[in-house]
Amino acid sequence: MLATALASTALLVGCATTSSGAVNTMAPGMSMPGTSASPIPQSSSAGSGGAGPSAASQMICGTETRDNITRALALATPPHSVDSWITRQYTCKYHLTDGEFVISVQESSDAAAARSYFDTMQETLAPVQPIEGLANLGLPAYETTDGVVVFVKDNMTLQVDASKLTDKVGPHGVTRTAFSYQVATAILGCWTEH
Repeated sequence: MLATALASTALLVGCATTSSGAVNTMAPGMSMPGTSASPIPQSSSAGSGGAGPSAASQMICGTETRDNITRALALATPPHSVDSWITRQYTCKYHLTDGEFVISVQESSDAAAARSYFDTMQETLAPVQPIEGLANLGLPAYETTDGVVVFVKDNMTLQVDASKLTDKVGPHGVTRTAFSYQVATAILGCWTEH
């Protein structure tokens, strides 16, 4: 299954940076020009964790991820998305013709807390299969058969969930899990670069 994802990852492009080398991301709650998403206010619930998500977390709803999804699925226009920041979790929901595609990042206080969150999610999502070898990019990772892929890096847990999409996704007919893996590894590649 991951062989298909690895081969298809070539459809996804690298990370954009500004001239200063910083990650080029959009502010939370903002939408790309030409999309139907409207800015939404950020949640300010107690314990939401500071002023907002980190630049790395914001990438899940940023230009690169939106463009990668558009290319991978051969969409005519970028997908509509809605984001939120609640209890230190930044979530981006992409509304696609075939269903909702959700990417989230839980920002923990440190790497140990992130690993604990990752392990708890594993129990909640069970049964899961570990992603091993080169496919895990040297990070703890697992996947489900219905389209969820989870990685933990430093203090952040990345979850990519295509479980609400059709069984085969995009013009190449990859599985939901393979599509989630494609998107997750493109995001992780950008996190590694910066």
